[in-house]
Amino acid sequence: MSTENEGTAVPPAPSAPPVPVDTPAASPQQTAPPADPPTAPIPAVPPTAPGGPEQRTHYAQGAPAYGAAASAGGAPNHGPEGPGTPPEGGWPPPPPPTPGYGGGAGGGSGWGESYQPPAPKPGKRRGGLLAAVLVAALVAGGLGGGLGYVLAKNDDSSSTTVSASDSGGDLKRDPGTVAAVTAGALPSTVTIEAESSSGEGGTGTGFVFDTEGHIVTNNHVVAEAVDGGKLSATFPNGKRYDAEVVGNAQGYDVAVIKLKNAPSGLKPLTLGDSDKVAVGDSTIAIGAPFGLSNTVTTGIISAKNRPVASSDGTGSQASYMSALQTDASINPGNSGGPLLDAKGNVIGINSAIQSSGNGGFGTGQSGSIGLGFAIPINQAKYVAQELIKSGKPVYAKIGASVSLQDNINGAKITDTGAGGGEAVEAGGPADQAGLKPGDVITKLDDTVIDSGPTLIGEIWTHKPGDKVTLTYERDGSTKTVDVTLGSRVGDS
Repeated sequence: MSTENEGTAVPPAPSAPPVPVDTPAASPQQTAPPADPPTAPIPAVPPTAPGGPEQRTHYAQGAPAYGAAASAGGAPNHGPEGPGTPPEGGWPPPPPPTPGYGGGAGGGSGWGESYQPPAPKPGKRRGGLLAAVLVAALVAGGLGGGLGYVLAKNDDSSSTTVSASDSGGDLKRDPGTVAAVTAGALPSTVTIEAESSSGEGGTGTGFVFDTEGHIVTNNHVVAEAVDGGKLSATFPNGKRYDAEVVGNAQGYDVAVIKLKNAPSGLKPLTLGDSDKVAVGDSTIAIGAPFGLSNTVTTGIISAKNRPVASSDGTGSQASYMSALQTDASINPGNSGGPLLDAKGNVIGINSAIQSSGNGGFGTGQSGSIGLGFAIPINQAKYVAQELIKSGKPVYAKIGASVSLQDNINGAKITDTGAGGGEAVEAGGPADQAGLKPGDVITKLDDTVIDSGPTLIGEIWTHKPGDKVTLTYERDGSTKTVDVTLGSRVGDS
């Protein structure tokens, strides 16, 4: 999948893009909840690889892309070069062109116009399922309007009053219920408000990573506050703390912030193992959709390894992930929040959605249609640890530029690299493995590669030094080669 940051064009990926999910903060004069970041619909593209079509999403400002839109007095929350331009072997890959998120509420700048799907042909119905929710009101009659009655004897000497019991029964929840899991996780989640030095900003979500006050979230949630802006985190109990950005990774769309004067007794959420997640597993999403903090929704894992490419709308680098797909309701404002398994372990960071249209409290932002995407926690944990250690992200790479076009059925090494440089980095992993311009990579280990963004997302699930097997086509022949991944530090 591919996603775009607000205002940034990202080369199209082989499937429809998901939309980032954070919300813009309301201006100080407003009394209503903070507006949410715009979420742009993702145009559908015919599937080109087993497992489903690639998605294209948008992030919020500052990061490679899940976009936040501006509320009144605010601006959007948060790619490589133009279409077809090959990304550099390292960073950044050229931006794929993608539609913007819808306009946000208020006077802030939005994501641009949202994608409008073509009207269905006469006589045919548009694909998809429409779920009708019926609300039934149960009315109990024949009780005389009361739960009890008085039986009086004729002599008025005595009377008996019979009333309903005031006992509510046993409300104890078993440990495995959604209510019990939520009760344990909510106190360790926060609603994040980010504001740039010019007053623009948005709202997202984060969760406690350690007892020192580090909070993990999406880069596009805090991008507005990276350079001299303001940042705060509010817990469900109402306690609010100023915070600062420790490090942010635009390519991964992951960021770590730290609470100033962090309280004692912080309880980090338990991290699960996203590699062991199976399709059909239950999920619980916590966040602040459309500014509604501490919202809990449930669903299942719908798919794994879903390619998603995004950008943050600032004209910077693109973001790529091999995402967990869930049907738990995720909306603008959920960005950065935890996706939990049935035991309360974090298995992903909610980051993007695919949407069919605009809507949601009159903000003009797209809402959930059951297609949400999360960064696998195994990848996010590695990134967060690197950011805490050095403040900079570390990316795995093969050292070759690949096309971001979606009509190649693979990741084709381009003739020239970004800026007219060499497509294959001299002495890099691809060069040492004998890869050349024109080779089309079709698999990485056992994962089918249907496009350049898919390859980048899969490479970034690995660490520098990991050995992978690439399957590629050259002159009509299929070959395989082992490659030891190199590294690149930083986003530029």
